[in-house]
Amino acid sequence: MSTTSSRPGAGHTAASATPVAAAGLSLGALTALVVGSMIGGGIFNLPRQMAQSAAPGPLIIGWLVTGAGMLMLAFVFQTLATRRPDVDGGVYGYARAGFGPFMGFNSAWGYWISAWVGNVGYLVLLVTALGHFAPGMLVQDGQLTWVGFALGSVVLWATTALCIAGVREAAIVNVVVTIAKVVPILMFVVLTALAFRMDLFSADIWGHVTLVPGDDGPMALGNTLDQIKGMMLVTVWVFIGIEGASVFSQRARTRKDVGRATVMGFVAVLALLILVNLLSYGVMEQARLAGVTDPALGSILAETVGPWGATLIALGLSISVLGAFLSWTLLCAEILRLPAQEHVMPRVFAKDNAKGSPVVALIVTGLCTQALLLRSTFQPDAYDSLILLASSLILLPYLWATLYQLKLVLTGESYEHDSHGRGRDLAVALLGTVYAIWLVYAAGPEYLGLAAIFYAVGTLLYVWARRESRVRVFAPGELAVLAVVLAGAVWGLTMIAQGTFELAL
Repeated sequence: MSTTSSRPGAGHTAASATPVAAAGLSLGALTALVVGSMIGGGIFNLPRQMAQSAAPGPLIIGWLVTGAGMLMLAFVFQTLATRRPDVDGGVYGYARAGFGPFMGFNSAWGYWISAWVGNVGYLVLLVTALGHFAPGMLVQDGQLTWVGFALGSVVLWATTALCIAGVREAAIVNVVVTIAKVVPILMFVVLTALAFRMDLFSADIWGHVTLVPGDDGPMALGNTLDQIKGMMLVTVWVFIGIEGASVFSQRARTRKDVGRATVMGFVAVLALLILVNLLSYGVMEQARLAGVTDPALGSILAETVGPWGATLIALGLSISVLGAFLSWTLLCAEILRLPAQEHVMPRVFAKDNAKGSPVVALIVTGLCTQALLLRSTFQPDAYDSLILLASSLILLPYLWATLYQLKLVLTGESYEHDSHGRGRDLAVALLGTVYAIWLVYAAGPEYLGLAAIFYAVGTLLYVWARRESRVRVFAPGELAVLAVVLAGAVWGLTMIAQGTFELAL
């Protein structure tokens, strides 16, 4: 059977069949996609990264802001799934429906790059974790060896092959892996709770005295606001994936499950993140916590219960990263497939095989991931740079989703026959938009300039897709957006040329 998009303005029949749609992904499979894509490697290094930025007091404030802001984003995706069930593709679909095809392209393009750049970070972290079992063979002096690079490449293409074999089959594997990787994290929470010391947690609760490792030696944490800002981009990384169910909305068994899976997955992951982060401050001094080796949870648990704790975390991290890598490989392909069906990406990305898998999208994603993995192999401590870049690229797709809900509420679209909850939806949209803007501000000009470079390069693909389909390339308003993107790219290139910003990749 063929799948016809009902998004306004699409006006075409999808390029290929989607056999998995008949069975559809269940609520459990969608929730596992959310949890699986959110819990990857980030949670295993979270205590170290947070300790480098914030003391317990500012950290608690930051988590309250983050929890509330991300909850608003979860509600935005839940509401949009209910109000506009005809819109497929999550962040891409909402940006396109609300602000036109070029904005939809930018949302999909930024999301796609963020996803595979993050996947490179997952591969680096996976090889690092496995290095615990083969010291010196996979990782040396903080960077991958050729053996480590080869292992990461095998994982990359084996995962790609699994996804090519079928999206539904890969999603079922993801459910099993998601369950397996949560167990070590729960064990960490229980063991550190038993060893928790309030005197350590409250020793310098506002960070006035503590010095943490820096590039030029020990450095102070700064004031409370600086500490909160410092932790924000890291929190974006650990929450990326909250939109996972909405990206697969076209393949869901029922559209209501998309919103339910989003909120259920978010609440579960938020609880684990806060517990893992705060409990760590009660078992190790912050200055030491900021300097532990990765995976941070392994170093913490080794001090708490002995060497077997590091082994447990290394195993858990390996399973977790494999699961997250699988989830994000699926998301990478899906976010290219849908725009290609609607003349926003080159139509070659819309080609599915007999199993309903977008083969070309998967292979292109794999090749990009492989190239950046090769580059990262020669860079020590590449993981932090990779996740910051991935986080900065996904900020605008999140912002467009919140703005689309705000537009729906203010114009009354989708509320003509059911105004119930419109006031609540307005509050959620406003708070979600404010939070998304705050994240853009917290990212800083350097990473926004770098993101603009990627968006500017991607515009060439958009022009290709529009001319290929013989439709107008840019509307007048979209030319203004293009001008902003190009100006941002020039700014980013200028910072790199002047040496004011250097990405360690």
